[in-house]
Formats: sequence, C-alpha cells, structure tokens
Amino acid sequence: MPIAHSLNKVSKSISKSKGQLHIKGRKFKQLNRATLRDQKLTSRKLNKQELRDRELLSVKFIQEAVKNRPESEVFTLEDMKMFIEGYLARYDDELKELRDSRRPGRAATSRQQILEEKVKHELQTYESGFKCPDLSDRYTVERLRLWTGSSGGTTVMKFIHVSKDMPTLVKADQEMS
Repeated sequence: MPIAHSLNKVSKSISKSKGQLHIKGRKFKQLNRATLRDQKLTSRKLNKQELRDRELLSVKFIQEAVKNRPESEVFTLEDMKMFIEGYLARYDDELKELRDSRRPGRAATSRQQILEEKVKHELQTYESGFKCPDLSDRYTVERLRLWTGSSGGTTVMKFIHVSKDMPTLVKADQEMS
C-alpha cells in the first residue's frame, strides 16, 4: 500500500481503523508526521504570500508614480531611485508622529517598533538591491501603466535590482568588449 502523505489521507485511513491509537504506535507516528508536514507547508505558503504582497505593494506605489508622469515613456536610473526612496519614506510621517507623542523616558510603542523594523529592513534591501520594474524599458512602462494589481500581471514585466549606490543602469544584453 502506498504511503499517504497528506493529513487528510492519513486521518481518513486512521479513522477507518478499529480501536484507539497507541502513543507509541505506527499510526500515531504517521499522523504526527502528516500534521507536522501540513503545518510546515502552511507556514511556507503564508511566508510566500507575505513576500508576494510586499512586492506587489512596492510595484503599486511605483505604478502610481509612473501614472503621475504620463509624458515620459521611459525613466532613468535617477527617476527609479527617486520612486524607490519615495516608497521607503511612506512611513516617515507616522513615525515622526509616534515619536513626538511619546513622553520622554517612555518605551516605544509596539506600532513604532514594528514600523522602525520595517523601515530598517527596507533600507537594507535598498542598499543591497531593491527589486523594481525596469522603467528604462518602454514595454515594461506600458505594461505597468495598464497593470490592474494582480500578481499574474507582473509576469509580463521586466524586473531589475536597483541599489542605493548604483552608478549606472546595467543592461543584460550589452556585449562585453
């Protein structure tokens, strides 16, 4: 008989068996493994969804910035950096308000700590390479303007990693001489 891996299959096969489960029994261990596997898959799925949502949030912000400049068909590296820095500064007002409202000597609120950690992480990501749509490509800019916000719509766009101290935009199709 094949080994059942999913929690549903294991629990169904165990429910058909007669009597109680013994703690040291084979069926109990099988159920335990299936439960742990199910928990691990669920947590991975949630982490992947969170990462995808964060990426979509940044793309949505950049889309709004691109839509505000309809006369431009392509953008320079400096424009992309400006859009990214605008995205990174989206919590600055709220953080300033939280810092000002806190009395001296008091611990930071949990909301303030969460926002500071987010900002710190995003700044580190920007220093190492922030993933954003390649706005130097005309086709990607067109697709970004028409994008409806779904994760499937980003598959037709080119993405590049832009870092804070990047001097020039590197093109992948350039030949080395």
